[in-house]
Order: sequence, then structure tokens, then C-alpha cells
Amino acid sequence: MRLQISGVEGLPEVRPGDDLSALIRSAAPDISTDCIVVVAQKVVSKAEGAVVDLASIEPSDFARRLAASSNKDPRIVELILRESRRIVKMDRGLIIAETHHGFVAANACVDESNVPEGCATVLPRDPDRSARALREGLGCGAVIVCDTFGRPWREGLVNVAIGVAGISALEDLRGTADRSGRALRSTVVAIADELAAAAGLVMRKAAGVPLAVIRGYEWSSTPGSATDLIRGPETDLFR
Repeated sequence: MRLQISGVEGLPEVRPGDDLSALIRSAAPDISTDCIVVVAQKVVSKAEGAVVDLASIEPSDFARRLAASSNKDPRIVELILRESRRIVKMDRGLIIAETHHGFVAANACVDESNVPEGCATVLPRDPDRSARALREGLGCGAVIVCDTFGRPWREGLVNVAIGVAGISALEDLRGTADRSGRALRSTVVAIADELAAAAGLVMRKAAGVPLAVIRGYEWSSTPGSATDLIRGPETDLFR
């Protein structure tokens, strides 16, 4: 298998209410049904209006106390709390939270980068739905909405899939045989995360490249959902 992964340049600054599919088609008119399009969460959130003016946030007393201990803006802490289903860990100025979607990430994915001063983005309400809309609008084979997450026990950030359409997020190899003929019993590959991470190599943030097109990957078309990547509490040894 040979993959071609191309970063797409020329996308203008995305604003709330913009037709993101139309903007992407203008920047990459050669997108077709054999392509997987990987789109950064930030531009999806901007187009969907998931941008919060911090001046509209009134921090609670609890948020102010947390902000004082974590050296954060109380308004940001309040926004993190609103975007969180639960706080997983708070220590050394960091807040690790589980979002309402079920993703576990720093600051519940609240982000102040690449937005106007005094604003922050939050995740789309339903990233899978966002991916489905983009797939329909682009006429491509699959769409992955990605974001950069840290990883427990490993340094550095990687792109992961938070929204999927047209491709299964997981490839279940259990029951198949390895090259020695042994049956695989636990191998389930996070295909959507692997594709998102590969696309991240050409999606340079400082260069303003918020999407990539992957060609050459063979997959079976399925509805897909990034929620399949979330480990349930019944199998989570660290919950």
C-alpha cells in the first residue's frame, strides 16, 4: 500500500456561519470519492460558531478558586467546567477533563490559539455529525475531524479522530491469523486515529494548513463514528 497525504493550503480565515465545504472545495477542487479528507477541529468549530467570547463568561466562585490554584484565567476555567462531564485530574496547574462527548483531554479541549484575542473555541457539539455534513458537502469518500491530544505516559501531542464519517474508526482483527497462523485475540486497530496522526504531519499549525487529503488508502465504506474509539468504563482499568 502506498499513501499520498497532501496538506491543503489557501483556505481563508473561517468565520462563524461560513460554508466550510464550499471553502474546502475552492481550495482543493480535485477532492473525489477515493479521498479521505482530514479536517482540523478548529476550523469546524469556527464555522459552526463554537467560538466563545470570554467577556460573556461570569466565573463561579468554584472556578475562581481553581483559577487561583492553576494560574489560569477564571473565565477559561469556568468554560472548561461547562464543557466537562467530569474532572479527571487537577495537578500542577493542569486540568484534565472528560468532555460531554466522552473525550478525555487537557482543558476539556477549550483552546485560545488561532482565535481573536479574548475568545476561545470549544469542540463541535456533535463531531460525527460535522464529519457527515462535510462528507456530503465535499462528495469525498470519508471525512475525519481531528484534534491534537496529549497521551498518558508519553510526551508530545498527536492528532486523533474526534469525528468520523464514511469509514470505520476501528479495524477489528480478532479472529484473524497472524503470519505464523496464530489467531489474534485482542488486536483492534484505531484506523481513524492512525490516519489523523499521519495527516498531522502535513497540517502545520503555524503555516495555516488545517486540512489534508489522503489518497491510496483502501477501506470499506461504512457510516463510522468516533465514539467507537472511546473506551467504556467497564474496560477502563484506570477509572
